[in-house]
Amino acid sequence: MSTPVHDPASAVNTTQAAPGRCDCQAITPRTFHTLTALSVRADSSHLQRKLAVLLAAQGLTSDLPAGPMTIPRAAFDRLAAVLNAFSRIERAELLAMPWYAGHLDAWQVAPLTQWLQRVTTPWFDTVSDHLTFHFQPIVQLRTGAVYGYEALVRAEQHGQHRGAELLLQAAAAHGQARAFDAQARKTAIRQGYPQLQADQQLFINFAPGVVYNPDICLQTTFATCREVGADFSRLVFEVTESEAFPDLTLLRSILERYRQEGAQVALDDLGAGHTSLNYLSELKPDIVKLDRGLVSGLHREDRRVPLITALIGYAHDLGIRVVAEGIETPDELAQIIALGADYAQGYFLGRPSPVAAEVLPEAAAFWPLR
Repeated sequence: MSTPVHDPASAVNTTQAAPGRCDCQAITPRTFHTLTALSVRADSSHLQRKLAVLLAAQGLTSDLPAGPMTIPRAAFDRLAAVLNAFSRIERAELLAMPWYAGHLDAWQVAPLTQWLQRVTTPWFDTVSDHLTFHFQPIVQLRTGAVYGYEALVRAEQHGQHRGAELLLQAAAAHGQARAFDAQARKTAIRQGYPQLQADQQLFINFAPGVVYNPDICLQTTFATCREVGADFSRLVFEVTESEAFPDLTLLRSILERYRQEGAQVALDDLGAGHTSLNYLSELKPDIVKLDRGLVSGLHREDRRVPLITALIGYAHDLGIRVVAEGIETPDELAQIIALGADYAQGYFLGRPSPVAAEVLPEAAAFWPLR
């Protein structure tokens, strides 16, 4: 295990963790009720001047200071307008440190965008206790039977519903992506596995970037599987990542650790994002998902047909089964069946639901002899 370090962005001191434990054990409660102000500065003199001019335009400063500028909490809502004047690259150079009850905490320096996300998502402290999952069917195209369900995270608290994208953004902003990812995996297993019928699989998403040591970080996931009596061979751990995967060696070790327990592994978004053909040949997952952009609006004369045919053929040559995502029309389903995909997923087949449901009747008509 590497030497513990203090992470200023998340303000979690890993030296407090017991040996063999990981900071993904639980989400650390954080409250901002004593936050009174943010000290804001830019990394370069050019951006510092630009920042000062924009803050002055919002009535937050009256001069052009060269150093950090203190913005009171009551004015945080005006900082969004300031940020909009900066490019995405420039925003990464705008930093902020919090004032708590009159004391500046330099250990919690973080990008200003991250601090604004934190203060606008105060509910994240307790969200892990209110996670729920909806389950979307993945259909075997040869028979029309439900092969399994993908567990999709949601949160419900005080009558408010929050989707996966908002939850993941909040987790990252609070510096707790690792803990949230682990909590989501555990909750998905507890809620989803008992709903499976015989021979059905549960697809569980995880972001490989939050796993730094699979022998440590995945222990709570494995413990939850044993807690519910899960047959590991009926679990599919699916890599989902909006940013580039970690190095190939680490990613391989994560997938192999799941396989050691008897589970299957899947890669998402082939044909888009960061899932490349190189990952297929190097990692040889059990399953790969075609990105929905490849099949949206697909028809017989579509120029994407040769590409999809080649991708499916290449995966099959490697012994990898293929799921087509985003099936929303009967034409798309007909075409993806004709092109030889193994499974399909999408609104035409079944929408995410709190209860694992069968294939919708209009889709079931494709397999009249079932």
